[in-house]
Amino acid sequence: MVVYAGQGDAARAMALLWRTAGAEERTGPGPKPGLSVDGILDAAIAVADADGMAALSMRTVGERLGRTAMALYTYVPGKSELIDLMYDHCMAELPTHYDLAEGWRPALTSWAGDVCAFYVRHPWMLQVSQVRPVLGPNEYTELETLTRIVVSTGLHPVKLRRIVGTLPHFVRGAAQSIAESRHAAEATGVSEEDWWYSRSALLTETAHDFAERFPLLCRLQAEGAEEHPDDGMLYQEREARENFAVGLGVLCDGIEALRSGAAT
Repeated sequence: MVVYAGQGDAARAMALLWRTAGAEERTGPGPKPGLSVDGILDAAIAVADADGMAALSMRTVGERLGRTAMALYTYVPGKSELIDLMYDHCMAELPTHYDLAEGWRPALTSWAGDVCAFYVRHPWMLQVSQVRPVLGPNEYTELETLTRIVVSTGLHPVKLRRIVGTLPHFVRGAAQSIAESRHAAEATGVSEEDWWYSRSALLTETAHDFAERFPLLCRLQAEGAEEHPDDGMLYQEREARENFAVGLGVLCDGIEALRSGAAT
């Protein structure tokens, strides 16, 4: 399920995102006092965190607040605007400052770890496409935070722009793998261990020449195997986390190579 931002009333959504004068004023007959846009967003985020984007509706948010859906419409025009607002509202959780005293690489590593953990906490946000950004203040603040770190590398603005465009996608991809590995058993009713056990056995039975057809994959699987502590972490989550760490290191090495003039 992919959700595209900016499908609702553009003027109303932008006014609420940026909290322009009068943006939060009620637009219809008033419900019981006590509701606010931020309160509605907090409730909507709680619904999405607990039950996913599919469970999100004006009705479910209203129920969480002890109100009717109609009571919410006087503050937020509809579900499309609600998603834009909750996405940007949630991004306010992210840190906005990283110490550059020890250089850009430790700061960038910390930023990537924080953003990855953030998306894993709020996996519904990974369903909001980045093709059409929300254009809210907290979304821009996050980009400004990343840009501040990357600018400290001293690279040319053209390269900086592409690096800033690449890093969020890399982090989102890693977070999605982690989040999906956690959700798979619940969604399918089959544990990770049972799934791999049954499928691996069938693969061996049905593809007798697997090693001959895919020698490099088999070699990599055998020679690249690592020992892991018995910490209870799902195999796929561990793989995703280790891929994230190594991939981030490779990206940082690439940035360093650009800085030293070893790459063009």
